[in-house]
Amino acid sequence: MDTTLLLLTIGIFAGFFIQTIIGFGGSLVALPFLLFVMPLSEAVSYLSIFYLISSPIYVYKEWEHIDKHLLKKIAFTSFFGVLAGILVLVYGKPFILKQALGVFIILFVLNSLRIKKKLRLLKKTKHFFGFLGGFFSGVFSTGGPLYVMIVQNETTDIKTFRATMFGTLGLVTLFRIPALVAGGLMNMEQIYNSIYVIPFFILALFLGKKVYLKLNEVLLKRVVLGLLFVSGLMLVFKV
Repeated sequence: MDTTLLLLTIGIFAGFFIQTIIGFGGSLVALPFLLFVMPLSEAVSYLSIFYLISSPIYVYKEWEHIDKHLLKKIAFTSFFGVLAGILVLVYGKPFILKQALGVFIILFVLNSLRIKKKLRLLKKTKHFFGFLGGFFSGVFSTGGPLYVMIVQNETTDIKTFRATMFGTLGLVTLFRIPALVAGGLMNMEQIYNSIYVIPFFILALFLGKKVYLKLNEVLLKRVVLGLLFVSGLMLVFKV
């Protein structure tokens, strides 16, 4: 197994293990591994492939807990955000984008540690955050933290929050895949390489579900935030 395939496997396993447990964060965890051996556009394409595989599984299992009304509200602005993000991904400078992603992750972690209560978002602000979520999903495949701010304000329990996050990220993936293909960023070699990673990907989904049923939520949040903070620093200072 060459270095590229090895880090792709580690990144996908770690990312979707976390994704299965908390409902988001998969790309934030996986990207730092992938970006050591491939450009940002290729990393986003790989992540999109595995989101396309995992989203139907997540949505099928959590369908009854998904807030469908909220999902419809998020869809419209997210669509245009994804299109804008893909344009930036195609024409932007990868090094600057990597650093921007690192700063974004660090700010998200610091905000999560600082805020003790939910942020109350105004109606128009929610549309703006929906656009930004789509934008970051298009550029980095990492709109999760922005969608968290919306979904937390609209849901009352952890099951609905987690399920609605799965639905939201699945919907965004459906927008992102055609845009990546149209932009020439997704190819057959990525699909072939993904086949080798699928067994580890399935294992991540299985283990993530087991851990979700047993792990203390407070401890889990601290571990995840710690991992995200380290990954953010790696992206900011990687030359």
